[in-house]
Amino acid sequence: MKALKWVSTEPIKKQEKIGRNMPCWCGSGRKYKQCHEAFDRKIDRFAFMGHEVPTRDLLKMEEDVQKCRESARINMAALDAVAEAIRPGMNTLEIDKIVYDVTTKMGGIPAPLDYEGYPFSVCTSVNDQVCHGFPSEDVILKEGDIVNVDCSTILDGYFSDSSRMFMIGEVAPEVKRLVEVTLECVEIGVKAVKPWGFLGDMAEQVHKHAEANGYSVVKEIGGHGVGFEFHEEPWVSYVSNAGEDMLIVPGMMFTIEPMVNMGKADIYTNEDNGWEVHTKDGKPSAQWEYQIFVREDGVEVISH
Repeated sequence: MKALKWVSTEPIKKQEKIGRNMPCWCGSGRKYKQCHEAFDRKIDRFAFMGHEVPTRDLLKMEEDVQKCRESARINMAALDAVAEAIRPGMNTLEIDKIVYDVTTKMGGIPAPLDYEGYPFSVCTSVNDQVCHGFPSEDVILKEGDIVNVDCSTILDGYFSDSSRMFMIGEVAPEVKRLVEVTLECVEIGVKAVKPWGFLGDMAEQVHKHAEANGYSVVKEIGGHGVGFEFHEEPWVSYVSNAGEDMLIVPGMMFTIEPMVNMGKADIYTNEDNGWEVHTKDGKPSAQWEYQIFVREDGVEVISH
């Protein structure tokens, strides 16, 4: 499920103050002055300069990260199972069943199922569908199609989220190139994420690569924080510029998942079901999604 833009978070300086000799907010048991005081002061300096900064409740500690890894193991296993089974002549409801069966057998819960009324365990978006495609017996994958399978899992209250593109049989060279460049955009985005940089630094690299190849990036729908909830702040744009958007700090976990269109960036939502998003010009759209965790020394890919 993709996130629509939402309200930004309050800066850390507006959060509850902690005495220097009190236990740190992170739960380490250490005194605040010996643990996260310098970290918070650094964030406060960025907030003072007018930058958007994360709140403490968005930051994951190592035990949280491990739980997200365990959730991601199920999430990626479900996508692996789809990769083994997907073929021409398969209907997309079969994909939904694979994801549900793998996820539940491994002890997880499909996060999309009943999320805000969404009626399936996974999203299957074919060709000109940008995202939120409904699995259906009536949607038969045929030679030359491309399909994004977007899978999200809950395990012990922790969320994982990633998606992959699948090319069905022989795909037209120009469509194959779209799928390949979109994956390049994600990988470039991962490399561009730096602690104490900005989300816009990543976004600029992503959309510049897409545009250099003649494509456009969807503006209205983006990535999101994830881990404690399905969709957390920040909302993650892929069309903003370097130095813009939220400050990236160690402990943040979010998705990189640009929706790249072969034609124009304009989209519309199916009025009948309120979910399925298509390109306005009917040209193909592609998307890959990685879930990442930011460390002091770089980035860890949690789910892909």
